[in-house]
Amino acid sequence: MATPDAVAEERERLAVQAAAGDTAALDRLLASIRADVVRHCGRILPTPLDAAEAAQDVLVTVGMRIDRFEGRSRFSTWLYRVTTNSTLATYRKLKRRASTVDIDDLSLSTDRRTSVLAGNRIDLLEAGEQVDEKYAIAVLLRDIHDLDYPEIAEALDIAEGTVKSRIHEGRRRMRIHLDR
Repeated sequence: MATPDAVAEERERLAVQAAAGDTAALDRLLASIRADVVRHCGRILPTPLDAAEAAQDVLVTVGMRIDRFEGRSRFSTWLYRVTTNSTLATYRKLKRRASTVDIDDLSLSTDRRTSVLAGNRIDLLEAGEQVDEKYAIAVLLRDIHDLDYPEIAEALDIAEGTVKSRIHEGRRRMRIHLDR
């Protein structure tokens, strides 16, 4: 069994090859990251069905945009950003769906109805919807994905001091909406 460091190194190598147009490397990369992507999406979205939907979107995005990965940051950091953005987009889509569906429609699964209504993560996403995205993404990367400040700085391509400022300001702004 490969060590976590060996897996990370292999993913970095595959990402560089895939970015250069190697489709076999892209296939191996997508297979390698799938479980981690589902887990990270599951940290934000409350149901496995929602997390699987978001994860599929992430994998498609990685496949379509791998050529934009320039190797200036680690692939894992780039992937966190893609995952967070895609998960937020999936949340917005689910929220729109929920607002257009009659709650009494029994053909809609209970998981789907409650996915945009329940839990602290959803409250955090709701609050994040009310603030500038640059603050919301910084807070989610820190508080949901547990990235440290240097990793967030790398993912967002900003200075570490700016990361700290955005997280502080994002939490302050989001707290206003969470306290309501």
